[in-house]
Amino acid sequence: MEGVAMSLSWRGAAALAALTAAAVTAAQLGFVAPAAAAPGPPPGSIASMGDSISRGFNACGWYVDCPSRSFSTGTDTGVNSHYLRIKAVNAAINGHSYNDAASGAKVADMPGQAASAVSQGAAYVTILIGANDACTSSESSMTSVAAFRASLDSALGALKAGLPSAKVLLISIPDLQRLWQVGSGSASARTIWSVFGVCQSMLANPSSTAAADVARRDRVRQRVVDFNGQLAAACVAYGANCKYDGGAVFGYQFTLSQVSTWDYFHPNAAGQAALASISYAAGFGW
Repeated sequence: MEGVAMSLSWRGAAALAALTAAAVTAAQLGFVAPAAAAPGPPPGSIASMGDSISRGFNACGWYVDCPSRSFSTGTDTGVNSHYLRIKAVNAAINGHSYNDAASGAKVADMPGQAASAVSQGAAYVTILIGANDACTSSESSMTSVAAFRASLDSALGALKAGLPSAKVLLISIPDLQRLWQVGSGSASARTIWSVFGVCQSMLANPSSTAAADVARRDRVRQRVVDFNGQLAAACVAYGANCKYDGGAVFGYQFTLSQVSTWDYFHPNAAGQAALASISYAAGFGW
């Protein structure tokens, strides 16, 4: 459940600049990438694991999942998902796209989603999870770092045992504080966040500059940083078939126009397109 995005016209130099900035951010935050083997041929099947962002929530309709616009497994050509990018170079993947994500999911739900991916025989799995573990009703209800890692390791263990040859891409959680930064000046965003109780751990009292609120936002952001660190470390432990995006998505500086105006939280269609571009470029390079 994040607002990551950019315009559909993003290309060339802009892409390079964004990814370079993300790489710098990743280095500054201490992310470590595993030594990756050659990616091999493009896979013949794909499964997505995660939460509402992988379901394309609010990317095509009012508070509904829009899996066709998923950055990972979607079929909308405007988004140009991982699935469609692979299909362009390996037609065998046609029809072998599985969206196992669930809106509202947390990392504790990943072992169950991993079981689905295993049953589908997926050759490539994308995982974007953790926003709902940090975006909660209050700071005190965020998932602990230890619990996050335990669930993540359980899910990855199931994938490795059931799909030993599959490639796994772990995608960094977007910078939730960035959402507050770009939306706090919008009366519409502030109203929606309050009325619908959106990510109150970060977005409560969005106009406040009180020390307590500033410190709370910083702590929530740090929890996201810590989660991303666990994603990176878990990928190293997994081995050469796993790749972490190096913080590329976390480092992307999205704008408010790239977020759904229905909740000022989830990426709109252009946001899904940006997420597809950034995460695919930071992935296996088929």
